[in-house]
Amino acid sequence: MSKLSGKRIAVTGASSGIGAAITQALVAEEAEVFGMCRKIGKIPAGATPISCDLRNPDRIGHAFEIIEQAAGGLDAIVNNAGLAWLERVTDGDPARFAEMWQVNVHGLVVATQEALKLFPASGGRIVNISSMSGHRVPPTGGFYSPTKFAVRAITESLRCEFAGDGSPHQVAMVSPGYVDTPIPDTYFEGRSEKLADMRETMPMLQPEDIAQAALTILSAPDHVNIGDIQLRSSAQRA
Repeated sequence: MSKLSGKRIAVTGASSGIGAAITQALVAEEAEVFGMCRKIGKIPAGATPISCDLRNPDRIGHAFEIIEQAAGGLDAIVNNAGLAWLERVTDGDPARFAEMWQVNVHGLVVATQEALKLFPASGGRIVNISSMSGHRVPPTGGFYSPTKFAVRAITESLRCEFAGDGSPHQVAMVSPGYVDTPIPDTYFEGRSEKLADMRETMPMLQPEDIAQAALTILSAPDHVNIGDIQLRSSAQRA
């Protein structure tokens, strides 16, 4: 029997890309999965779809109320949902700054707070899907990189708070490079030729690669606290 069999796990941004791959992998491990996103019609089979808009704290709270009623609690959350636009800090669109921050950072924190309320006293696990852009700023990092640096800092803040409180909860992060999902299409908006060339010359990571990293964290023994799994295509230079 899988270590994750019967575990109650929420996944944000579960309708496509990395979130869908993680959801499918958890369902295959016989976990009780709650797939959270705005487009619940695209949630992978076997997961319970939960409507949730991370831009709206009230909607987030309501989503976790539904999970509590359905499952009585949660054992883990995978904070995967995110937005990525190439918006330069010097002259980018402030509205897009705000939306990336709301989803990538503020929504992640609110969802984490709600999940913590449902974790068992024996401990739950938090997996934040970040990015290599949270470790170094690429030339095109723009405002996206600051949101991922914030996720990295939030992850470390949670770890410090859990340790200081003597809490059994664990938090970890997965930091991938380029992954072949719809995200690069928005990030390379207006530069489709560059993206097409990159896809042709540099094999990207696949969503399933990130899902495996998330499962490694969620399946680790209780005495093993994984900090951050960084992974990129062997063809990605930076």
